[in-house]
Amino acid sequence: MTSPLRDSRVLAVRLSALGDIIHTLPAAAALAAAGARLVWAVQPAARELLAGNPAVVAVVEIPRRRGWRAFFGEPRSGLLAARRALREQRCSIALDFQGLWKAALCAWASGASRRIGFRGRFRREPLSALLLNELRDLPVAARHVIDKNLALLGALGLDAVGRRDFPLPPFARETAAVERELAAMQLGRPVLLHPGGGWPSKLWPAQCYAELAARLGRRGIPTLVTWGPGEEELADRVGAGASGGATKCFPATLLELTALARAARAVVAADTGPLHLACAVGTPVVALFGPTDPERNGPWSASDRVLSRRPDCFPCHRRDCSRHAGILAAIPVEEVEQALLARLERAARA
Repeated sequence: MTSPLRDSRVLAVRLSALGDIIHTLPAAAALAAAGARLVWAVQPAARELLAGNPAVVAVVEIPRRRGWRAFFGEPRSGLLAARRALREQRCSIALDFQGLWKAALCAWASGASRRIGFRGRFRREPLSALLLNELRDLPVAARHVIDKNLALLGALGLDAVGRRDFPLPPFARETAAVERELAAMQLGRPVLLHPGGGWPSKLWPAQCYAELAARLGRRGIPTLVTWGPGEEELADRVGAGASGGATKCFPATLLELTALARAARAVVAADTGPLHLACAVGTPVVALFGPTDPERNGPWSASDRVLSRRPDCFPCHRRDCSRHAGILAAIPVEEVEQALLARLERAARA
C-alpha cells in the first residue's frame, strides 16, 4: 500500500539547539520511511548534521536573529532570503517541533497549507500557536522529548512513538581524521569529558571534571576533554587541574565530534548536545542532571547511568535561577567515578 505521504514535501522546523535537533532525528527517520521528502529549517550551528543527511532532501538555513526580525527588516542580512528559500521549497506541510514564535514564523513563511504544532499550553511561547492551523494535544504517555516529537507525526497518520533511530550524514572522512588524531596523542579509546554546555546552571563544575580525570588517569583510563565554541578556556581549566590525567581535544567540527563520540569508550557530560550525540551513536554515557528532567531529556538506553540532584524548582528551564544555581556541584566526584566504572564494566560484558 502506497503511503499517503509519499513524495509530499514536508518542512521540519527545529532551528536549535544541538541536543534538540538530535532528539528530532527519529521523527525525520519516520517521515523518510513513509516516503516524505523532508526539508529542514535550521540555524547555522547545526546545519552540519542535516546537510547530506539521508533523511533530509534539503536544508534551509535560518540566520540567528531574535523575534520578528527573523523575517521582517534587515533585507541585506540574508533573513528575507531565508524566507524566499522557504517558499521556494513548496512544502505542503510544515511541522513546528520547537514551539517558539520564530519556529511558527518559519512554518507560516513557508506557505504550507497545513501548519502543524502543539497547542499553546504545550509550547514554550503559547501564543505562537496562532500562526499554525492544526493544533495537537501532547499525549500523556509521551514523556521523553523524542516521543513528543514523534507524537506530532500522529497528525499525518504516523504512529512512530518509541522509535529510536538517528539518521546522520556520512562521516567516514571525519572518522579517519579522528583516528589519526587519537593515534598521535596515544590515547587509544579514551573516555570523553565534556564540561561545557549552553546553560551554566546545568553544568558540573570544571574542578570536578579535573578531579575525575585525575582519578581515571591513576586507573590507567585515558580521558579527552572536548569543547565547543567559547568553551576552550573551560577545557584548559579541566586540563590544568587534572595533574596530567586529561588531554585537551583538538578543535573539532560537529561531524568530527560525532566520530569522536563513536570512537570513545564512554562519555561523561551534563544535559548538553554532546551527551545526546553520544547517545545517538550508541556510546555508553554517564549523564549528570540538575534542573532539567532526565525522564524528558536524558539517555534512553537502560544501560546508561544518570546521576541527578533535584532543586526545589525542578523541573526548571530557566537559564538563570537562584534556586538551582550550582546544584550539580552537589554530585560528588566519587559517585561519578563509580557510575562510570560500572557503566564501562557493563559495556565490556555486552
